[in-house]
Amino acid sequence: MSRYVFKMPDLGEGTVSAEVVAWHVKPGDLVQEDQVMCEVMTEKAAVEVPAPVTGRVLSLAGQPGDMVAVGSELVVFDTDATSAASGDAPAARSPAPPPEVPLTPQPRARSEPAPVAAEPATNGTGTHKAARVMASPASRRRAAEAGLDLTTVTGTGMAGRIEPGDIDSALAAGAAQGAQPSMNARANATRDARNGTEEVKIIGLRRVIAERLTESARSIPQYSYVEEIDLTRLEALRKHLNDRRPPAAPPLTFLPFIVAALTRVLAKFPQCNALYDSARGVLVKHKAVHVGIATQTPQGLKVPVVRNAESRALHDLAAEIRRVSEAARANKSPREELTGSTITVTSLGKLGGIASTPMINMPEVSIIGINKAIERAVVVDGQITVRLMMNLSSSFDHRFVDGYDCALMIQALKDLLEQPATIFID
Repeated sequence: MSRYVFKMPDLGEGTVSAEVVAWHVKPGDLVQEDQVMCEVMTEKAAVEVPAPVTGRVLSLAGQPGDMVAVGSELVVFDTDATSAASGDAPAARSPAPPPEVPLTPQPRARSEPAPVAAEPATNGTGTHKAARVMASPASRRRAAEAGLDLTTVTGTGMAGRIEPGDIDSALAAGAAQGAQPSMNARANATRDARNGTEEVKIIGLRRVIAERLTESARSIPQYSYVEEIDLTRLEALRKHLNDRRPPAAPPLTFLPFIVAALTRVLAKFPQCNALYDSARGVLVKHKAVHVGIATQTPQGLKVPVVRNAESRALHDLAAEIRRVSEAARANKSPREELTGSTITVTSLGKLGGIASTPMINMPEVSIIGINKAIERAVVVDGQITVRLMMNLSSSFDHRFVDGYDCALMIQALKDLLEQPATIFID
């Protein structure tokens, strides 16, 4: 046997350990080189780890949720095992004897429920009647809920079986009048109580999300500001451009317009396009606008990044937003695409609600929240009219962005969105 020890690789960016999220192999499996063995999570992203060699897995280090240090043993292989070892195949078994055929009546058609014998009723002397009432489970349940005594019903089916029409006739004739609801009827009047618990270990991306949000809430004095925006003109422009978009271009949503307007506003408010380096006590203001697009995925919330959004034309910006979001949902984002944002935009789309208080994506100092757009009656020039309205709900790190500057920035963004032609004027 040739033993090969594979150690946790250095996943870059100062990673010292990684969390095992899921194993796709187990001891005894024969794996091929480059076959994905496991998924691990760093502080930045989920990474699939491929097999470095072809061989049989001898042992694995760590269960899902365990942290494994870079350079520590992760998987041990037997590289001499290049095919299934002898004895792995199941031993030949003697042919099983044919099953015995029970001496029972022929089965009923699948559509016909088996009749169920009701409990023997008693007559006035306390002795049991000789006959047993035959009815399906559905008929018995319906009779119980109605408080109907099946022994008072004459069955018209085979061997005196009670059919659904027999219950209809009995109820119509008043057979259940004056009867008290049975215990089963009273029990069925209330919903069944649910019992038990489910324990879910918080690992992988969900653990990272929990830790980051906890740290964000604990260390940042977050100041939220909400303003309503009249999108009526922007909606008209959006529809106009969609009717004339290039054949390969995706339909425009509000998001690329908002990001485009945001890039213009941040040139005047650089303190909002910044990262706080807490280790050095330095606020790093960025000239480039790398916009994080908060994206809900099956694995949890991810923030893929549109880099240099300030330099992109509208349709290019829309295509890039769509590309990075779809890659994140498909769990195909490279690690570098999930890091490096300088400000984040988050939206719940049609579920956006009236207002929200988005949590800042550390080490950023600003986040812009988009709520749903709805038509509302508003007063314009003294007249009540219907306009397409939407709220922006944004949060800022109050240590570095004063409330006054927060309001000025959002008002500048509002002006551009309400007069959308100005988004494209230098």
